[in-house]
Amino acid sequence: MRARGFTLIEMVVTVAIVGILASIAVPVLQLTVQRARESELRLALRQIREGIDTYKRLADEGRIARPADGSGYPPRLSDLAAGLSDLRSPLPRKIYILRRIPRDPLHPDPKVPAEETWGLRSYASPPDAPAEGDDVFDVFSRAEGLGLNGIRYREW
Repeated sequence: MRARGFTLIEMVVTVAIVGILASIAVPVLQLTVQRARESELRLALRQIREGIDTYKRLADEGRIARPADGSGYPPRLSDLAAGLSDLRSPLPRKIYILRRIPRDPLHPDPKVPAEETWGLRSYASPPDAPAEGDDVFDVFSRAEGLGLNGIRYREW
């Protein structure tokens, strides 16, 4: 039987080849999407951690206010994007560490504010059991699952 110049066998073979190619392309596409999201996660973690380190350095230098009994780390993650008064400037001047808090790209709900997408670890909490406290010493992704490198996202 011929349909528009193709035999039935040619059409079946063509459909089979397209099906095989599609079954190969889907996993490759999923891997590409996961790799891109993990790259975004690494970048966001690096930005926030550098911001926390900058905040600590500024507090140690006396350029921003620090409670006498404080660790020098920011009390809230949002403080990294808020303007902080520069105590050493003769004129009223603000220091901005980050333009905005990046969101966790693996967080499922886009309506949640960026600051709330991260897990927080205080300076007083042990490294193997991160817990929130009086300051923000580190951040981690709350996403479940393993990265392509075999390490849980929470441990990045």
